[in-house]
Amino acid sequence: MKRSLQWLFAAALAVALPALANPGTPAGLWKTIDDKTKQERSLVRIVEVNGVYEGRIEKILNRQPDDDPDNLCRACTGERKDKAILGMTILWGLKKDGESFDGGEILDPKNGKTYRCKMKVSSDGRTLDVRGYIGVSLIGRTQTWIREQ
Repeated sequence: MKRSLQWLFAAALAVALPALANPGTPAGLWKTIDDKTKQERSLVRIVEVNGVYEGRIEKILNRQPDDDPDNLCRACTGERKDKAILGMTILWGLKKDGESFDGGEILDPKNGKTYRCKMKVSSDGRTLDVRGYIGVSLIGRTQTWIREQ
């Protein structure tokens, strides 16, 4: 019985340690929450490559009546015009800057516009404040995303 409990504890620790190791990183899977409707909108996977963070849409949640029926970015311009939103990189160029991540951009697939972006992970690593803005960060909006993994 004692041996079984030791194995159970070791297994639980092995699962929990990666999440506890660095809760301050935005790398992981995040559930986006629309700041206006408060509804879950998508799952975004954020990865770090050589100190730079980018995020890609992995799943679309709670489709809205005004969403494109084919999940294409009709409002986008350039290389993203009429491309699938699922799998699209919507967040890029963010680098660690003290306690936050800054210097990147974020795309709003709904209107096709790109905004400057900064984000900050909560102290417990469970939420991520993502701020898209024009010019200075005072002119923008913030969404709080929830860590899925």
